[in-house]
Amino acid sequence: MPALNSNLQHLVQVAQKTERIGIGLMSGTSLDGLDIALCKFTGTGLKTKCELLQFITVPYQDNFKNDVRSVFSRRQVDLEKVVLLNDFIGNYHADLILQALKDWNIQPTEVDFIASHGQTIYHAPQRLHRQEGYPNATLQIGDGDHIAVKTGILTISDFRQKHIAAGGEGAPLALYGDVLLGSKAGENRILLNIGGIANLTYLPGDGDLAKVLCSDIGPGNTLIDTFSRSLFNKAFDEDSAIAFSGSVDDGLLSSLLRHPFFGEDAPKTTGPELFSEDYVRKAQERSDTSHISAQGIIATLSAFTGKAIVDFVKKYLPEGVKVFVSGGGARNPFVMQYLQTHLAQAHIADTAELGINPDAKEAILFALLGNEALAGEPLVIGNNPKVLMGKFSFAG
Repeated sequence: MPALNSNLQHLVQVAQKTERIGIGLMSGTSLDGLDIALCKFTGTGLKTKCELLQFITVPYQDNFKNDVRSVFSRRQVDLEKVVLLNDFIGNYHADLILQALKDWNIQPTEVDFIASHGQTIYHAPQRLHRQEGYPNATLQIGDGDHIAVKTGILTISDFRQKHIAAGGEGAPLALYGDVLLGSKAGENRILLNIGGIANLTYLPGDGDLAKVLCSDIGPGNTLIDTFSRSLFNKAFDEDSAIAFSGSVDDGLLSSLLRHPFFGEDAPKTTGPELFSEDYVRKAQERSDTSHISAQGIIATLSAFTGKAIVDFVKKYLPEGVKVFVSGGGARNPFVMQYLQTHLAQAHIADTAELGINPDAKEAILFALLGNEALAGEPLVIGNNPKVLMGKFSFAG
């Protein structure tokens, strides 16, 4: 039998280790920056142990954000720009990784793998695009080969495509890591992530994986951030100062909640392709609320995020669950207060209470998916595809 080439030999060596050091990368739809989580893993599957060794969010510069926004969640874009950004983002993320490792005094040779989410530019589940004959689809750019070659580290990327190929919608993928890291016997839990889009994973206390539910809920920060930029020239509503200075308009809130998405059965996925500035303007027209103040719009959009979450939890999940929040929304006082008020029977805290950095959680989860791709076995969780996800890029 011929010998494996050096790349495959290295892959086998990493997969057979009892302990692996991996980097998880997350760049979300909010475009705040690149989350880089350096993790140590022992075991796989339900026996996984994960330790966060280092974490940093590297903020993106405005010119990069504007470049990505020029192709993000738009049906018609400059195709050349998409192609250029695919390679550029891979190289850019590699540079940020190398700088982080230098700052942490860690050599790239000490890292076994990188797991890169990439940058979503369009998410198109069939429920949204409704084009007959076409399946669920999604696209993340930031080529893994560029990351691997520039860093010299085995890179795993493009996780969402396998999920879709196996019958899923490509999101949310958090359930795999949530189940492995967040479950606790005898305690019903919700791990709620409020990023650009809000999603959650329900973890039943009896450990029955068939009961696990992971679904997108609706907008997280995406609309609040969009209108903070357009109305106040602010990247986001810091400390909910704008929201607290305005009043929620019930007519607009009701109109925002009228979309069929909210009545569709879970699990389901969505994105800024639906919850866009145009979506809000049309809701204002329907509710005759185009006159309300800028502060009132931010207050109502913040309530929209909270109300969608509350309605979902009350519809699908038992009372008295423990809710652990991560993502940028965990630092949004208006939204968190809304949840506390309207889910009065629930215990609500951020994931720090579980020993999981709420800012790092999504990057950790992708590192975990990389660890599973290397050495795990597919798990049956709820009605999700039984697959391992990720494409491998070798450094040489």
